[in-house]
Amino acid sequence: MNNIHLTEPSQLVIASRESALAMWQAKHIQARLKALYPTCDVKILGMTTTGDQILDQPLANIGGKGLFIKELENALLDGSADLAVHSMKDVPMNMPEGFMLVATGERENPHDAFVSNDYDSLADLPHGSVVGTSSLRRQSQIQARFPHLKIESLRGNVQTRLRKLDEGQYAAIILAAAGLIRLALGDRIRSFISAEDSIPAVGQGALGIEIRSDRTDLIPVLTPLNHIDSEQCVAAERGFSRALAGSCTVPLGAYATKSGQTIRITGFVASVDGSKMLRETITGDASNAEPIGQALAAKLISLGADKILATLDGVK
Repeated sequence: MNNIHLTEPSQLVIASRESALAMWQAKHIQARLKALYPTCDVKILGMTTTGDQILDQPLANIGGKGLFIKELENALLDGSADLAVHSMKDVPMNMPEGFMLVATGERENPHDAFVSNDYDSLADLPHGSVVGTSSLRRQSQIQARFPHLKIESLRGNVQTRLRKLDEGQYAAIILAAAGLIRLALGDRIRSFISAEDSIPAVGQGALGIEIRSDRTDLIPVLTPLNHIDSEQCVAAERGFSRALAGSCTVPLGAYATKSGQTIRITGFVASVDGSKMLRETITGDASNAEPIGQALAAKLISLGADKILATLDGVK
């Protein structure tokens, strides 16, 4: 980036979880930064988070996806790291005070992936087959379409989840396609699940760059990493989820696409068992991305989404 107003940083430290996928993401951003700033020393600080350590319970029971970023934020606070790289689907809808998202990386395939050694799709699974997923969003949508299947919790990194499948603990598992593709494990995908059949998680497939809010010096340094189309689509999805108080304890999802300057977003809210589900689609101007998501949430609330959410209070 040739900008006479920008002083090239001498060193940048990226905080990252130590899982293979998180390290891929950090190394991807590291390579982008080295290309932008050839003389900059870009280091990665690997960390183990609470979310990585507690694997015997569903995320919804132990505090949600924010458990994957707390330690990274502490590294930003104490100055041992300058920026943190996250999967956007792991970033809480409301950023903690003192932190900000400065860039959204270009989105990989945002869809869910069906992974099985014996079957080609959810529709092919026999009655009573066990499907592994850690997501209430996926569970509710699968149960709505295939009530004869049994959903069981699946935690751990991508390799751990695949190993559990290979050991025969599940007939199939559902993972984010982006993670498998990034880890060169795309050959394990038997089929992609369309957004019509499984609306993705908010921000799925996109990377987020987080900094301390007071590190304004980093904003011009990191802004070149921002992919505007991905940022706007993810902003619309996050606007939807934030308006509905979305977290991993609530079965909801949203998926936005951009064509020209128009964003089209589909979102849903459901009961855990999928017996109640509301789903709508709206479009709007991409320059007002977050309000589009908020408008979609308002539409679902007008149709009774708040009643579904009320029944979920305390449900894990």
